[in-house]
Amino acid sequence: MNIENILRKNIEEYLLDQYYIPSLNFDISRTKKDFVGHLTIVLFPLIPIIKKSPSDIAFEIVNFLNSKSEIIQDFNVIQGFLNISFKDSFLISVFDSEKKENKNQKELFLIEFSSPNTNKPLHLGHIRNILLGDSVSRIFQHNSINVHKTQIINDRGIHICKSMVAWIKFGNDSSPESEGLKGDHFVGKYYVKYNEEFDRQVKQLVLNGFSEDEAKKNAQIFIEAQEMLLKWEASDKDVINLWKKMNSWVYEGFDQTYKKLNVDFDSMYYESNTYLTGKDIVLEGLSKDVFFKKEDGSIWVDLTSQGLDEKLLLRSDGTSVYITQDIGTAYLRYKDHPAMKGMIYTTGNEQDYHFDVLFKVIGLIGYPWSSKLKHLSYGMVDLPSGKMKSREGTVVDADDLIDQMVEKAKSISESLGKTNNYSDRKKNDLYKTIALGALKYHILKVDPKKRILFDPNESIDFNGNTGPFIQYTYARIKSLEKKNNNNQDFSKVNLSEKEREIIIILSQFDLIARSACKNLNPALIANYIYELVKSYNSFYQSSTILGNKPINSFRIQLSSKVGEQIKTSMELLGIDMPERM
Repeated sequence: MNIENILRKNIEEYLLDQYYIPSLNFDISRTKKDFVGHLTIVLFPLIPIIKKSPSDIAFEIVNFLNSKSEIIQDFNVIQGFLNISFKDSFLISVFDSEKKENKNQKELFLIEFSSPNTNKPLHLGHIRNILLGDSVSRIFQHNSINVHKTQIINDRGIHICKSMVAWIKFGNDSSPESEGLKGDHFVGKYYVKYNEEFDRQVKQLVLNGFSEDEAKKNAQIFIEAQEMLLKWEASDKDVINLWKKMNSWVYEGFDQTYKKLNVDFDSMYYESNTYLTGKDIVLEGLSKDVFFKKEDGSIWVDLTSQGLDEKLLLRSDGTSVYITQDIGTAYLRYKDHPAMKGMIYTTGNEQDYHFDVLFKVIGLIGYPWSSKLKHLSYGMVDLPSGKMKSREGTVVDADDLIDQMVEKAKSISESLGKTNNYSDRKKNDLYKTIALGALKYHILKVDPKKRILFDPNESIDFNGNTGPFIQYTYARIKSLEKKNNNNQDFSKVNLSEKEREIIIILSQFDLIARSACKNLNPALIANYIYELVKSYNSFYQSSTILGNKPINSFRIQLSSKVGEQIKTSMELLGIDMPERM
């Protein structure tokens, strides 16, 4: 039962009953720590309509609320703010109320995330994308919204051909198995090798008198990659066979990483298929004068009237660009899911302009579902050592990072002596749970719009605003639950202020979950969990929880509900909770 909803419903009844006002927006929030009260009602929207002083309105609201049921213990008015303190009996009734689950799934949203290229392994930047998409999917599902998790595999184009050319030149017919490498790491090695050779050739051409731009266009390895792309689009048998083989290595590697992160998908779309649909749509748009052709034969869209630029849709040689396949992918997804309420693309904010253009182009084509497309844009992830660069091989591979986090969890746990009586299997499971909890929480606690400086050491600390700190609190609660004396008579319990605070925080979860869904922001869930855990640990340190009195039974039950809420909330971030730590 949400206390804010109870207040809002009763105040709306007061406005209708006393003043025939059918509806009015007003804010209710937690009372600031400098003032006395639990929740604060903002009276300013009511004053000009009711035409009474804030004090008079406050008295009327309090009297009306208490006439319905004994809710309010005390109140104070500061300017246009009504600060309310609740009766213990009311808070206990809220605490005891059973939560009703709404299991009726409604609407359907497609959520795209991950969507990697098949020329390199997943890295730290991908991890933020994957964790955001997975968490938003979980939050939608919690809010009774059907979710279809999807990704577009960028399996074609010049970048893919670069890895293929490098393997032909330097691979000596090797394979992931022969080199003892994970498939995506193996292929990624040749993408780095391509760029090393490209840079070497460019430098040599510059020494021979070419300008840098001319050198980049005339580097032999680049020309070979371009030729391979044309052969691929012409379905050259040898090129297609090599492409299939190298992509299969990468897919196997990706699957292993997704499994480590406990992430899965409902469907995969492949650029090698969707770009063809995109080309057909662009050509149809050209025939209808939605797009235009330049003298060199390239096809463009003019968005200058909408505050954007002209955008290339097909090159002069007929090859497609990224937006071509994005148009095709969007169309195929809508065709597969015509009842969808919306489609959410999870990508970094460096693609904000791209998606602005994409959504406008789809609208110009005449597809009415263009208004259902949304972009979950997020900031980049940096390391203390600086920005990551895939082409130079200076990225942090997702697998390496996860393994590093597991080792840190192991080192810290063993130094604390917390796992001495665990079996090896339980130890390893616990280390993975702590490591992934640290990684996911550290990423998701930051508002998606903000850039992240990722520090593995900071993320795995067992104190402060970290996943392991929250997991440890949960494990502590599970230990307390085993000592429950099952005394359920709370009618004469007098609550401490810390207990009142915890009950109010617990009651706010549904509002937080809805806000996180509306704003596509898992950080709201993470911040909520940390506030709850901080409040609970303060209560734990200052209260006698175990004993035979009704207050002790209540405190065990309060701890248990906090534990349930922590677990539910952390599941929305994709984080597992250990029973022991």
